[in-house]
Amino acid sequence: MQTTGEHPPVAPALDLALVRAQYTPATAYLNTASSGLLPVRAAEAMREAIDAMARGRSLDSLFNDVEEARAAFARIVGVPAARVATGASVAVYTGLIAASLPEGAEVVVAEGEFSSTINPFHVRGDLKVRTVPLEALADSVRPGTALVAVSAAQSADGRVADLAALRAATRAHDARLYVDASQAAGWFPLAEHAAAADYVAAVAFKWLTCPRGAVFFVGPEDPEQLTPVFGGWVAGEKPWDSCYGPVTELARSARRFDESPGLIAYAGARHSLALIEELGPDAVRAHDLALAGRFRAGLASLGREPLPAPGSPIVSVPELGVLQPELHAAGLELSNRAGNLRASFHLYNTPEDVDRLLDALSR
Repeated sequence: MQTTGEHPPVAPALDLALVRAQYTPATAYLNTASSGLLPVRAAEAMREAIDAMARGRSLDSLFNDVEEARAAFARIVGVPAARVATGASVAVYTGLIAASLPEGAEVVVAEGEFSSTINPFHVRGDLKVRTVPLEALADSVRPGTALVAVSAAQSADGRVADLAALRAATRAHDARLYVDASQAAGWFPLAEHAAAADYVAAVAFKWLTCPRGAVFFVGPEDPEQLTPVFGGWVAGEKPWDSCYGPVTELARSARRFDESPGLIAYAGARHSLALIEELGPDAVRAHDLALAGRFRAGLASLGREPLPAPGSPIVSVPELGVLQPELHAAGLELSNRAGNLRASFHLYNTPEDVDRLLDALSR
């Protein structure tokens, strides 16, 4: 805990030489909230995996890549690897959680939440899904609430959930907390929160700069709390002995929730995650937030006010979404979300990218 007179710790500087060597954007790419850029080492590993498949070489090393990726994600978010499952879709893991709830259970979600985080609760048809403003989520937990489902950072505008308040509220009412970290893992300090959540899911193709097709799920400390309803051969304690007939022994860890892996995606993911570890999440976070702060300050000088999202590298500007095609033509990659121009700043972005965007908006 910080005491009077102490200065907050200074984040380490981002290794910009390593970033430049591994990420080669052809544009001012300010769209990580949609999809991150692959580092060179991940792209090369995927090409080698494809070549191995094309030439009939052994794929044993690709299965090892899955395990290395699992371990790296666990370290990044601060949980034991035994709590991490690997898959391909956040919605699948939301569905897994939804399947575990009893009929009539109350699930509290935020307004405008990303559909993969909440839709399986709606399609059950026999759950009570209550939608409230994000800022009111913790105060909306009440006796009888079974689960709160929320994104750590909102996709549409970057608002950051108060996970500490949500954990306290869910514990007080014996409810569970499900966090979608898809817009957070890679820049947000998940190591401070993931271990305290009951469930965490995250795609890795955004801020973790992995290939599409790699998804991670942090299950409960006791994996028997969830039934692996989609479990196949990879859910077995000994997968290669579980290929035929019912799986006689489920994995004793979260691996019982694995989906059959997309090996090419995980061949790249292993190297992307290793790079994030090498660069350091704290350094990445400081870099990203500094660029977002520069953009917010520049918007103010232009008389523009973004949607409030303090402490987030995602900045959405109302009414400017219509400019996205024009900015794309000018070599600036952003998103149009609900009419808002969404910029998202990550480790391969520079102050010059921010200034180029501001200059384009000023015209």
